[in-house]
Amino acid sequence: MKEVVANMAGNVWKVVVNEGDQVDSGQDVVILESMKMEIPIAAEAAGSVKELKVNEGDFVNEGDVIAIIE
Repeated sequence: MKEVVANMAGNVWKVVVNEGDQVDSGQDVVILESMKMEIPIAAEAAGSVKELKVNEGDFVNEGDVIAIIE
Protein backbone atom coordinates (compact mmCIF):
# COMPACT_ATOMS: atom_id res chain seq x y z
CA MET A 1 0.00 0.00 0.00
CA LYS A 2 1.39 3.41 -1.03
CA GLU A 3 0.13 6.84 -0.09
CA VAL A 4 0.01 9.64 -2.62
CA VAL A 5 0.79 12.86 -0.73
CA ALA A 6 0.64 16.55 -1.60
CA ASN A 7 4.07 18.04 -2.19
CA MET A 8 2.76 21.55 -1.51
CA ALA A 9 -0.28 23.31 -0.12
CA GLY A 10 -3.06 24.17 -2.55
CA ASN A 11 -6.61 23.57 -3.70
CA VAL A 12 -7.59 20.34 -5.42
CA TRP A 13 -8.42 21.68 -8.87
CA LYS A 14 -9.15 18.35 -10.56
CA VAL A 15 -9.32 14.69 -9.52
CA VAL A 16 -8.02 12.71 -12.52
CA VAL A 17 -8.72 9.14 -11.33
CA ASN A 18 -11.57 7.29 -9.61
CA GLU A 19 -11.51 4.70 -6.86
CA GLY A 20 -10.87 1.30 -8.42
CA ASP A 21 -8.88 2.69 -11.36
CA GLN A 22 -5.54 1.09 -12.25
CA VAL A 23 -2.67 3.61 -12.30
CA ASP A 24 0.93 3.42 -13.45
CA SER A 25 3.88 4.85 -11.58
CA GLY A 26 4.15 8.50 -12.60
CA GLN A 27 0.50 8.78 -13.65
CA ASP A 28 -1.32 11.91 -12.44
CA VAL A 29 -3.85 11.34 -9.66
CA VAL A 30 -4.94 14.92 -8.92
CA ILE A 31 -4.04 18.41 -10.07
CA LEU A 32 -3.53 21.06 -7.40
CA GLU A 33 -3.90 24.78 -7.97
CA SER A 34 -1.50 26.93 -6.02
CA MET A 35 -0.38 30.50 -6.72
CA LYS A 36 -2.33 30.38 -10.02
CA MET A 37 -0.28 27.38 -11.20
CA GLU A 38 -1.52 23.86 -11.90
CA ILE A 39 0.63 21.23 -10.18
CA PRO A 40 0.04 17.55 -11.10
CA ILE A 41 0.45 15.05 -8.25
CA ALA A 42 1.42 11.61 -9.54
CA ALA A 43 1.33 8.10 -8.12
CA GLU A 44 4.77 6.87 -7.07
CA ALA A 45 3.83 3.23 -7.63
CA ALA A 46 1.59 1.28 -9.97
CA GLY A 47 -1.55 -0.34 -8.59
CA SER A 48 -5.24 0.17 -7.97
CA VAL A 49 -6.68 3.32 -6.40
CA LYS A 50 -8.11 1.95 -3.16
CA GLU A 51 -9.29 5.25 -1.69
CA LEU A 52 -9.40 8.91 -2.66
CA LYS A 53 -9.03 11.17 0.38
CA VAL A 54 -9.90 14.46 -1.37
CA ASN A 55 -12.58 15.99 -3.55
CA GLU A 56 -12.35 18.78 -6.10
CA GLY A 57 -12.31 22.11 -4.27
CA ASP A 58 -10.70 20.73 -1.09
CA PHE A 59 -7.66 22.49 0.37
CA VAL A 60 -4.64 20.32 1.20
CA ASN A 61 -1.44 21.07 3.08
CA GLU A 62 1.99 19.77 2.17
CA GLY A 63 2.22 16.13 3.29
CA ASP A 64 -1.55 15.51 3.35
CA VAL A 65 -2.60 12.11 1.98
CA ILE A 66 -4.48 12.45 -1.30
CA ALA A 67 -5.01 8.80 -2.23
CA ILE A 68 -4.13 5.22 -1.27
CA ILE A 69 -2.73 2.93 -3.98
CA GLU A 70 -2.67 -0.87 -3.53
